[in-house]
Amino acid sequence: MKLKTIVVGFDDTKPARRALERGADLAEAFGAKLVVTSVAPVLIGAGRSAGPIDPVDSPKTHQEQLKDARELLEARGTQAEYVPAVGEPADTIVELADDLDADLIVVGTREPGVLERLLGQSVSERVAHQAHRDLLIVH
Repeated sequence: MKLKTIVVGFDDTKPARRALERGADLAEAFGAKLVVTSVAPVLIGAGRSAGPIDPVDSPKTHQEQLKDARELLEARGTQAEYVPAVGEPADTIVELADDLDADLIVVGTREPGVLERLLGQSVSERVAHQAHRDLLIVH
């Protein structure tokens, strides 16, 4: 098995930090390029169009999250590329992995709350349904 590119979805939660660590471990073990993204979500408008940026979860917040990821990885001596993004998180992570022809996507997951279960808003679940490449979901 050869891994050349690994994409990690990061949002600075404990599961995402564990996913970042696992992605870094794998990148180091396989000599793979590590790409870390944090996606600022958009508010969904009518139909299939994307609405405005969520003011509570802004691109600035996600740039700060990537800064945190950089600090975590630099502390362990791991090099990575950092890609801030705006969009629907699962779609955007999968699209980035497709654009890079990544060998593996790594995301964290946590126990969803009642609202998330009702609305089906687990990013890791949606990535799992959309991705056409290997996926590692870290608990």
